[in-house]
Amino acid sequence: MKILVCISNVPDTTSKINFTNGDTEFDTNGVQFVINPNDEFGLTKAVQLKEQQGATVTVVNVGLADSEATLRKALAIGADDAIRINANPTDGMFVAKQLAEVVKQGGYDLIIAGKESLDYNGGMVPGMLSASLDYNFVNSCISLTIDGNNATAQREIDGGKETLSATLPLVVGGQKGLVEEKDLRIPNMRGIMQARSKAITVVEPTNSETATKAVKFEKPAPKSTVKLVSADNLDELVNLLHNEAKVI
Repeated sequence: MKILVCISNVPDTTSKINFTNGDTEFDTNGVQFVINPNDEFGLTKAVQLKEQQGATVTVVNVGLADSEATLRKALAIGADDAIRINANPTDGMFVAKQLAEVVKQGGYDLIIAGKESLDYNGGMVPGMLSASLDYNFVNSCISLTIDGNNATAQREIDGGKETLSATLPLVVGGQKGLVEEKDLRIPNMRGIMQARSKAITVVEPTNSETATKAVKFEKPAPKSTVKLVSADNLDELVNLLHNEAKVI
């Protein structure tokens, strides 16, 4: 079985976010980039399938040269090789089309992507990718087992969970729960050393126009100060809730 894991290169959640050029571009100065958390769950699941069933695991990223450190970490975690599509991932449809070409050329049986990236939270790419390939698709996936050419998956739905069966080839939009957090792999020294010799293949993007562009970014409004009301001053509490918070 050939597994392709789609990796997004996203800012660490502790990074201070700023914008430049009239709030039209993200300021990367001083920002640490990491594997998108939803993708990391998918990568760990792929490595588990590799260990259990002898699968091969390739990671792919649509990004420029500065994303190669993230790909090296994925290789250190256990992926066999990596592909970097040399383009700026500014649009979900564009990214999906680039990934689709890699899938077609590589003949992958299972494609695992995060259900959404931590930075844009668009949640578009896995569905667009499956539609482009006409592959089966399970989104918000929290459990996955593979038996030959058959897959059993569980996904989150409103108010519960749904168990589905499908056949390969399959696209999965994974999230927390696909593996347990305690099972996430931290690269050890051996993995880091091995990653140095694993191949990262750089391919140029196919001719595909972006469908959208960012016009402007805005930060959330700063939180207002907290007003403390004495426990015995109910009149003041009611006044604030009615006239300021307007919740009663």
